[in-house]
Amino acid sequence: MRPPVRYAKSGTLNIAYQVTGAGPRDLVLISGFVSHLDLDWAEPRHAYFLERLGSFSRLIRFDKRGTGLSDRPGGLPDLETRMDDVRAVMDSVGSERAVLFGYSEGGAMAILFAATYPERTAALVMYGSFARRLVGSDYPWGKTPEARAAYALQVEGDWGWEADMQAMCPSADKAMARWWRERSRAAASPGAARALVEMNSLVDVRDILPAVRVPTLVLHRRDDRDSRVEEGRYIADRIGGANFVELAGRDHFVSIDPDQILDPVEAFVTGHRPAHAGNRMLATILFVDIVDSTRRAIALGDRKWVAALTGFHGAAAEQVERYSGRHVNTTGDGLVATFDGPARAVRCGCAVRDMARASDLEVRCGVHTAEIELRGADIAGIGVHTGARIAELADPGEVWVSRTVKDLVAGAGLRLEDRGAHRLKGIDDNWTLYAATA
Repeated sequence: MRPPVRYAKSGTLNIAYQVTGAGPRDLVLISGFVSHLDLDWAEPRHAYFLERLGSFSRLIRFDKRGTGLSDRPGGLPDLETRMDDVRAVMDSVGSERAVLFGYSEGGAMAILFAATYPERTAALVMYGSFARRLVGSDYPWGKTPEARAAYALQVEGDWGWEADMQAMCPSADKAMARWWRERSRAAASPGAARALVEMNSLVDVRDILPAVRVPTLVLHRRDDRDSRVEEGRYIADRIGGANFVELAGRDHFVSIDPDQILDPVEAFVTGHRPAHAGNRMLATILFVDIVDSTRRAIALGDRKWVAALTGFHGAAAEQVERYSGRHVNTTGDGLVATFDGPARAVRCGCAVRDMARASDLEVRCGVHTAEIELRGADIAGIGVHTGARIAELADPGEVWVSRTVKDLVAGAGLRLEDRGAHRLKGIDDNWTLYAATA
């Protein structure tokens, strides 16, 4: 009998998960698009894919929020929030460190998790993954926003029948096609499927790739119809030391010729010793700077200014804790904090800004996501320098963010306004910056 489906709490939502296999190393499978923990076993070839993974690992699977047996929240789930679900499931099953295996859209989430939590990621495996869905100046394989919008409507309209099978699994026979439709309908409603396509259209992890510092294997089929093989190479080329394996075939889905995928995966997982996390990690840095602090100090007098500053720093630190951040240090007229998610950092900056206004203070904030170096309780690196420069450029009373942050918070409900291109002191090239207005 299959082990039961259990639930982990991620915030207020219940995330369904299942653990199978008894291998020596934990492996967390992050599926593409939709999944259904029960019906995933109903197709023999897909069941074989799962059973083989469980033959050399303790296989940990879950249904992403909004799909399968997990809770259906309102609105679009952003990448950062979904990443929290991975951590919640790992905590629930007592997994301290695991290999992350993300396929299709699950690859982006696996990338973000591996860069943010290197101490909990033993290795990273990706199959059929992409760095973004929209076309860009350095990413010609994406689609235009109009094409993605049309595709979302097509998926919604076809969900009760084809459910995108022809693009994902053109070699499927009638039995697999029937299972595909049943599983898709059970995993998500047509409207939810459209919303997921729209959310995936906003994903962009290009800037995060160099921050991944765990052993990485990238696999991609040569004639994949859903994502181009060049997209797999793009990912591997930007992750230090990553291995890229090009596979023959055109099917995006993992159940067609699963051994072709799993042979190199098993060799990689069982033949590579776990890497110890170094002193670098991906983080979002929030800089808060009090505007005209010198003038305010003169106007209030030393004693009153010190009291006001102490009160502000204490209240700001409480906001950092509220948004699950880490208060790194307090500067003379501001503070520095780190967060494991950019949306939380932006919201915290907005909360600190509003709190300062209520205390008759004006602040400006800068938010940037980058790889940082841990030096005891302090942080260092070019990413920290960049965040400080963004804060210096921000207008009084505003929270400015980098393009990296803007791309990562897509779908999180934050409103960002373009503030144009700026040259950051000590950093080459112009940076387009944005202000969080709500």
